[in-house]
This record gives sequence, C-alpha cells and structure tokens, in this order.
Amino acid sequence: MPPGREGMCMELLAPSHLLIILLIVVILFGGKKIPEVMKGFGEGIRSFKEGMSGTSQQNPPQPPPQQQPPAPPAPPAQQ
Repeated sequence: MPPGREGMCMELLAPSHLLIILLIVVILFGGKKIPEVMKGFGEGIRSFKEGMSGTSQQNPPQPPPQQQPPAPPAPPAQQ
C-alpha cells in the first residue's frame, strides 16, 4: 500500500457513515417497506445456500394443505 493509505479502509465505513446510509435507505424505502425487503433478501440468501449445498433436492418443502371450498348454498325450498 502506498504511504498514508493504511487507515483508509477503517475510515471507509465509519459508524457515522453507516448511520447516514441507514438514514438514506429509510428515506428511500420508508419504514414499512424495509422489513419486506429484508425478508426477501433473507429468503434469497437461504435459497442460495440451499442450492449450493443441495439440501433442497433431498428435503423438498411440503406445500400447505389445501382448504376445501365452501359448500354451495342449498336451493330454495319449493312450496
């Protein structure tokens, strides 16, 4: 490394910089959208890890049980 650049990596992501980035993300996405984005991000990482290890082929996820449709209404009684 050239002289004078030893501390550049530490200064690159100082806590104050992370707070500014977090503030910008909150302004752009809004407080309600962030959990949805993080959930999707987590699911993507989980899917990637399963794909890399091959566990998704051994234990496929079970689909949720199907709900039976409601019974049709009875026809009106004729008099």
